[in-house]
Amino acid sequence: MATTGLQLLGLVLAVMGWVCGALVCAAPLWRVSAFVGGELVIAQVLWEGLWMNCLSQTTGHIQCKSYDSTLALPTSAQAARGLTVLSLLLCVLALILGVAGAKCTHCMGDNNQASKARLGRIAGVLFLVAGLAYLIPICWTAYVIIRDFYNPNIAAPLKRELGPALYLGWGACVLLLVGGALLHVGSSSPVGRTRPVFGGAAKDNPHPGAAGEGRQPEKSFV
Repeated sequence: MATTGLQLLGLVLAVMGWVCGALVCAAPLWRVSAFVGGELVIAQVLWEGLWMNCLSQTTGHIQCKSYDSTLALPTSAQAARGLTVLSLLLCVLALILGVAGAKCTHCMGDNNQASKARLGRIAGVLFLVAGLAYLIPICWTAYVIIRDFYNPNIAAPLKRELGPALYLGWGACVLLLVGGALLHVGSSSPVGRTRPVFGGAAKDNPHPGAAGEGRQPEKSFV
């Protein structure tokens, strides 16, 4: 039977992951300028995100600017844009199906529990796919940052470090994956499992009776 507690817990965790993922997608905190080498310039810090970069100064002044050209961005940034947006759209679709398929809602009526459980399982799978789709750009960006940081052929001012948005993105992926798994497990089929037993017993009962009725006349003649 569908478990309401697991469904609600899965939906809550998945929604939290969706909100965190939206914040990570919009925040310009994916990359931060690294202070390496003999000359350290700490008067300003450069933050880079998917859609804009920001320059923070020690005076407290922050200046943000969106990227002039999308095609001029690195391949990892372009792929991260597409995958994060796709993941967020899948979360919206999964949330609609999850609410409609929850056992505690009345969107499809109370007499259609099998279809509601099916929608809940589909929503759980969509949340799992969204979590995996969001995990790819996070890990890809982190790999590129670490690879370039230890590359001696890249100048020190061009090297970057992991921004706080990446860590929040990993947390959002975990919430989406765990929430989707709980929603899928909690939306098991409500169809009764004893139906084949009763059906087999009902089919077996008439045969002995019919055989008995057929044998009684033979015994009477004998």
